[in-house]
Amino acid sequence: MIELSVFAAARAAWRQPAVLWPGGGWSWAELARRVNAEMLALGRLGLGKPGGPPRVRLTARATPELVVRFWALAQLGITMVLLHPRWTPTERAEVAGLDRSAWDLDSIPVTPRTGRIVPLVSGVRIPPERPLAVVFTSGSTAGPKGVILSRGAFVASAAASAARLGWREQDRWLLALPPAHVGGLSILTRCLLARRPVVLGEGLDPAGTHGLMREAGVTLLSLVPPQLQRLLDAGPPPPALRAVLVGGGPCPAPLLRRARKEGWPVLATYGLTETCSQVATEDPAEVWEGDDEARAAVLPGVEVRVVDGRIQVRGEMLMNGYYPRGRHPEPFAADGFFDTGDCGALDERGRLQVLGRADDVIVTGGEKVFPGEVEQALLRCPGVAAALVLGVEAGAWGQVVAALLVAAPGAVPPPAWPADWLSGLAPYKRPRLVAWVKELPLGPTGKPDRRRALAEHRANLQPRAGAPAADRLG
Repeated sequence: MIELSVFAAARAAWRQPAVLWPGGGWSWAELARRVNAEMLALGRLGLGKPGGPPRVRLTARATPELVVRFWALAQLGITMVLLHPRWTPTERAEVAGLDRSAWDLDSIPVTPRTGRIVPLVSGVRIPPERPLAVVFTSGSTAGPKGVILSRGAFVASAAASAARLGWREQDRWLLALPPAHVGGLSILTRCLLARRPVVLGEGLDPAGTHGLMREAGVTLLSLVPPQLQRLLDAGPPPPALRAVLVGGGPCPAPLLRRARKEGWPVLATYGLTETCSQVATEDPAEVWEGDDEARAAVLPGVEVRVVDGRIQVRGEMLMNGYYPRGRHPEPFAADGFFDTGDCGALDERGRLQVLGRADDVIVTGGEKVFPGEVEQALLRCPGVAAALVLGVEAGAWGQVVAALLVAAPGAVPPPAWPADWLSGLAPYKRPRLVAWVKELPLGPTGKPDRRRALAEHRANLQPRAGAPAADRLG
């Protein structure tokens, strides 16, 4: 199996760019020198040596220093427990309490470069099954769980992604997501294996992101839907851009249609932390301007099946398990498939339709409602910029469908529910409770946080105006 080695990348692409950021950058040779210096310093602390800690914790921000430390630890075979930069002290303390043997490296500065490379790992092969990182899920429907991802899983995931997108000589991938998110971290490993530069752009405003993409010649980009919305509002796509992976949740159909109409090469993507990111991504040859239907085709090397409406996945990119081991039930079926917890369907061509999280399904009066289906319908209504559909407990009904709506700029929320809104949905799918809000609460990965949204806006939900009496609560 191919090694995740920054020294191998340096030997293959010595003077080629490896890491770029606004106003600076390093070649693969320079990155290797800095990684080597950091390895020496970490070794003096006892990391990578008998009796040293098998795991460390560090906050993963898209900075040059993080890239150096990440690859130094990877070369030493140390597993990294990645903390999200937006976590609260309480959340960080909870993770620290899971594993007292792990060291916290955030207080230790990254070592400056040295002029020469000492081949510390010459001839040393780290097994592909060795965990590379623990990445936490978004926790949008339950508390976040640590996912143990092996070195081999990252290699397999990179190969599957490359089989769909390919690599071109001038490719450069913008890291606009935090590396604590698997969609961001995978960009580092893909670019290393392809000997292509990663462009660091996390935290920039839309104008700054546009400028960086043009300056650095970015060709590949990974985003969540809210980031895409902000980029569209900021201007047209840079000329070199050839693919934009949009994941982390369903991309609203109007947003997808607008992006493609304005020339953004958007590819809807389905993946999850437990599969080291991508599982299915649209084929660039099957999308066209103005299209708003996501046709995510399963990537080569990934096996997907749907059992009782639930998506299950098998392949070398699967996680080792949850962190710490023994804290959670065994997540795999006897035949090696992993139940993703998402509902979906496969068409005759093997393209995957994702309907939403099984935990999010609303059961109202004995009928099942997928929030994503209702949200897509709401987003087609005039003046609605964003929508989040929730289930609210309501006695004999079980649950009722509720909607939080954000008005588009300049739009005035209607005083009554227009008669033609959602007429294409069955009556039991239409929201009974509605609230117009300024913005939807988002989690660390940029996806709407359903638990927080319900907690913050439950009191604001009202029976929708204009509904027949028989269609109201009670």
